[in-house]
Amino acid sequence: MSDTAFGAASTTDEVLEGVDLAGKVAAVTGGSGGLGLETARALAAHGAHVVIAARDPQKLDDAATSIREAHPDASIETLVLDLADVSSCRRAAISLLTATDRLDLLINNAGVMCTPFGRTVDGFETQFGINHLGHMAWTVPLLDLLSRSASPESPSRIINLSSAGHRFGDVDLDDLNYENRPYDEWAAYGQSKTANILFSVELERRLAQLDVRSVAVHPGGIHTDLGRHMTSELLTQLQDRIAESNPGGDFSWKSIPQGAATTVWAATTPSLASSAGVYCEDCGVAKASDDAEASAGVESSAVDPERAAKLWDLSMELLATV
Repeated sequence: MSDTAFGAASTTDEVLEGVDLAGKVAAVTGGSGGLGLETARALAAHGAHVVIAARDPQKLDDAATSIREAHPDASIETLVLDLADVSSCRRAAISLLTATDRLDLLINNAGVMCTPFGRTVDGFETQFGINHLGHMAWTVPLLDLLSRSASPESPSRIINLSSAGHRFGDVDLDDLNYENRPYDEWAAYGQSKTANILFSVELERRLAQLDVRSVAVHPGGIHTDLGRHMTSELLTQLQDRIAESNPGGDFSWKSIPQGAATTVWAATTPSLASSAGVYCEDCGVAKASDDAEASAGVESSAVDPERAAKLWDLSMELLATV
């Protein structure tokens, strides 16, 4: 099936039909449940050796068992990773580097949404700290392995899960950690998801010549435990935003296999083998759209290379303090 045949309703198994990932190694954060578990299952079902990373050892074991029960030949490992603790991120990266001599796919899937105001172990605002800085602390030590595993014919790929929620808040380069402005759950979530896109843009700029591609992905609207922190008021606000962005009432929730489809598409499609640094949704590359009421597309500021470079520098400075 060609890339153009895939869309919002496609599932992971449909996207990966006929794809052979034997010999490939993939790491998936948040792999113990939801989209991460489905992503790990689908990749393992098609021959990849998959390392699932999350903070709860029991949930990791349960996830690995569920994949092996569905696919007895699946090659699965687990790795403890707490994205709210930079030291844990660095330890997990070292453990992965020790355990494998290649890494073809890095799927940064884990995240939190609309948490009450708080700070990570290292003092970073929770959503920015987990969704962006934690993944950056985990990813940067793995870049050399990704590049050594790549070739022009078979580039390595980094997939960073973002969201249409990036429209809820831009990155404030002068106050990333909410030290000088009132906290708003949606704006903080939007900032962290915009940061995921900018991180992908800068990774592409830095690594493209090393045959490492980087992509940001919006999975769509899916019922998972990502929204576990949301109050009834926040849920109402989300419903109102969805209604405003879809005045025709054509919004559709996705199943988990549909939600994870864009991730595995971005990780395997030949169309992104030579050029990436893009934002994808519904198994395709999204167009730029600065319409405040748009329900699709990516804001131009979220793919601005100058802002991406600045965020990289500021983030590295923050991580250097830990």
